[in-house]
Amino acid sequence: MMKKGYYTKIAGLGMFLLVLVAFQNYSKAGNENFPEVKFISENKSILELADFDPNDLDEKQWQHLGFSSKQIATILNYKKIVGGKFTSKEQFRKCFAISAEKFAELEPYLALPENNKEAASGNFKSFEKKTITVSGKFNPDHYSAEDWIKMGFSEKQADAILKYKSYLGGSFVSKEKFKECFIISGENFQKISPYLILPENTPANFNKYSKNFKTEKTKILYHTFDPNILDLEGWKSFGFSEKQAQTIINYRDRNLKGSFKNLEDIQKCFVISAEKFEEMKPFIKLSSVQNNENQKHETKQQEKTDFSKVDLNAITFKQLIEFGFDEKAAGSLIGFRKKLGGFVNKEQILTTYNIDPELTQKLLSTAQLNTSNVQKYTLTEAPEEWLKNHPYFKYSADRIIYYRITNPDDRKIWKYLKLKPEYETRMRLYTK
Repeated sequence: MMKKGYYTKIAGLGMFLLVLVAFQNYSKAGNENFPEVKFISENKSILELADFDPNDLDEKQWQHLGFSSKQIATILNYKKIVGGKFTSKEQFRKCFAISAEKFAELEPYLALPENNKEAASGNFKSFEKKTITVSGKFNPDHYSAEDWIKMGFSEKQADAILKYKSYLGGSFVSKEKFKECFIISGENFQKISPYLILPENTPANFNKYSKNFKTEKTKILYHTFDPNILDLEGWKSFGFSEKQAQTIINYRDRNLKGSFKNLEDIQKCFVISAEKFEEMKPFIKLSSVQNNENQKHETKQQEKTDFSKVDLNAITFKQLIEFGFDEKAAGSLIGFRKKLGGFVNKEQILTTYNIDPELTQKLLSTAQLNTSNVQKYTLTEAPEEWLKNHPYFKYSADRIIYYRITNPDDRKIWKYLKLKPEYETRMRLYTK
């Protein structure tokens, strides 16, 4: 009997220990840090935005706004749940597939009232949908912003359509791709589609990142021109991209010290293909004789240069050579000045690459600096091309262009940019 009681106690103690261990494991599990659930993040490569009605968008158009397939399915299901139509920004924001960050990005462009109360009362800014008018068959690849505006799109929408074309690689490619532009509603696509001079379907070999994919060439209307005075827009009008045009100008101004001396100089520029050169050749008129006379005149003047009277914003390549700069340093200084649009203070000149600091300091203490002709802009007025090419602004250009669409206030834009103090200081040298 005693043995039986002893074993009974041992068994009871064992059961107690098992229960205790199980409880401890349960407690640990309750305190365990499980992995945080995260929704699929949006694609950051968003296109240029413009006012749009989210009720008009199909799956492809949501995709081009940066949403994943799962997020799009959730958004479209949510739209069905709320009655088949988003009635306000407030309602749209409640869709859990749209993060707070994404909503903040899209909110200024949503053609919806702020909340359901405004929607019911009708006391909100109405986003009137303009009538789209098509006069006849056309190739959308050849349309400018002005052409899209004439058709009935707003200025912002026209700009967004052109940005979408650029995103595709410079051509709409097909009606299928054209339809995917989120600015083009289903209703407007049905109206425009019969007039589009585009294939119905996207070619199987299409890749917007492929340089080998060829789109229809625009016929270039050449005219007699002097390559030594042709500016960026002039080269672009001959079919060169903006980067190619800038490369040609840099080649002329830096490598050739300001002018093409003969046709061979033009032919040697690596962005001008042999085929392109032959196209342009009959229209090229070099003012070589006049250039040589000007150079001789400059040389005579430089022999007697009084550098105390020279303006650093006008000093020439040859004058820098005369002062003691080598060709590389002189070219760098002239090139940097041109990119800036002129120096605002002498300290900037010391940041030029390839220069001798001591020799440059000597020049700065001798020569004058006239800043009266340096172009300055407000952030809201600065041309896009200027922002994207200026050494101090080009890295913030896209954000400035984005912010000023809905916030045309320089103080707010500076605040949104959140720049390092030294970067902002440099940029403010060229703003009003």
